[in-house]
Amino acid sequence: MTAIRARREPPEFRVVEVARVKPRTRYLTRVTFSGPALEGFEVGLPAASVRLLLPSLAGELVLPTWNGNEFLLVDGRRPLIRTLTPLAFDPDLPELDVEIVRHGEGPLSEWVDRAAPGDVVAVSGTGRGYAIDPTDRSFLLVGDESALPAISVVLAALPPEASVKVVMEVRNSDAQIDLPLHGGASVEWHILGGGVDPGQALFDVAIGLHLDPEVRVWAAGEAAAMQRLRRHVFDERGLVRSQVVIRGYWKTGRDRSS
Repeated sequence: MTAIRARREPPEFRVVEVARVKPRTRYLTRVTFSGPALEGFEVGLPAASVRLLLPSLAGELVLPTWNGNEFLLVDGRRPLIRTLTPLAFDPDLPELDVEIVRHGEGPLSEWVDRAAPGDVVAVSGTGRGYAIDPTDRSFLLVGDESALPAISVVLAALPPEASVKVVMEVRNSDAQIDLPLHGGASVEWHILGGGVDPGQALFDVAIGLHLDPEVRVWAAGEAAAMQRLRRHVFDERGLVRSQVVIRGYWKTGRDRSS
């Protein structure tokens, strides 16, 4: 019988309150968390991750226990946990900003639709982020709506002398936002048409781009689309793993992280 290798235990959950809720578009909402439990929180590298523990459907917030592989409740059920990008952290207050992309039904979308100041949740983090070499001069950032917060953070952190191509896929023009200004960046927005698989527009654009041999690629979005893109940049473009970070943020048919 093969033993199951235990995973490293994530940071403990910190119980916090919603301080502010601010819609940015019809689909994107910024939520600010606050509370003394955030003292000592480390925001991590750009595009790092935090786990957000939501209350149960009955409205109770019960902290889970790490079992060596995942967080579980005392009765063995999985808690409602979603992964988000820490957008900003103010250690003096302390306050943590995240942005949540709403995608119809699902625990995260339903929670943010009714979130209000004083609501209690918990956060754990941060997870791995994107290490940027300040000497790199060519970047390609690719993502769908779920990657908007992460790409915003990454773009703001890139060397000002770098040339940056940003390719974004959104459901319609109402989902577009103002990304951080970068003197060397060009941004393309592509609308996901009806009946088209998520990520198709991103893939179609990416395969037609001229890529600098030294380019650094950061991409995130629907898992199957990101897998196609990963195969393309490795098998067709000949990039090496040190040049590429591609992450599946969600799967078709499942509630999305952002």
